[in-house]
Amino acid sequence: MSDDAAAGAGAATDAAAVRTARRDGIAVGLATAAYGVSFGALAVASGLDVWQACFLSLVMFTGGSQFALVGVVASGGVAAGGSAIAAAALLGVRNVVYGMRMRPVVGSRGVAHRVAAAWLTIDESTAVALAQSTDRAARVGFWVTGVAIFIGWNLTTLAGALIGDALGDTRAYGLDAAAAAAFLGLLWPRLKRLQAGATAVVAAVVATIATPVLTPGLPVLVAALVAVVIGWFDLLGRRREA
Repeated sequence: MSDDAAAGAGAATDAAAVRTARRDGIAVGLATAAYGVSFGALAVASGLDVWQACFLSLVMFTGGSQFALVGVVASGGVAAGGSAIAAAALLGVRNVVYGMRMRPVVGSRGVAHRVAAAWLTIDESTAVALAQSTDRAARVGFWVTGVAIFIGWNLTTLAGALIGDALGDTRAYGLDAAAAAAFLGLLWPRLKRLQAGATAVVAAVVATIATPVLTPGLPVLVAALVAVVIGWFDLLGRRREA
């Protein structure tokens, strides 16, 4: 094959990869944005108003941390605010790791570019980018997924918050307990490996034991610290190998 033919074939392959990345990004964006309706309604059920729910989605923009925050607030009210922020921050730490992995992919073209990339570095944008076969496709996948989710998530958060606000007493519909269920739904697909599943069980037991003793919001932090220790030192993994 001549150099021109090889270059043409490479360009065609790259173009196909970009189209796939764009299609994947839009599909993942639409599917993920649907969760925003649940978050908006659950945020209102936890005691936030419509604009506070929208502000969280706009500024925090990380689904797991947002569900964790409203879940803790729902269990302890305003008094659990500090614990809710701490729990959300612990979950948000993973985005720092994503950022380090994504920096070579998205590049650096100035402050505005870096800020936008950091804002859109979430589970889904990272996953779509890493699934692509070429560097250009990875960049396209990252940006398309991130932008699609950001726009969709904020719109559906508003819709969900308005629905929850219109319902009035959301406890009558069971939404006060749905925050924990929604967060479990996000967590469940990550528990396929033995280490992750066992860590979740240990953390749940610790939280259950601590709940009657500690003030609202603190049990989840204690459980999170236990999970971090187990994961960091790979305690359960070592026991299995032994």
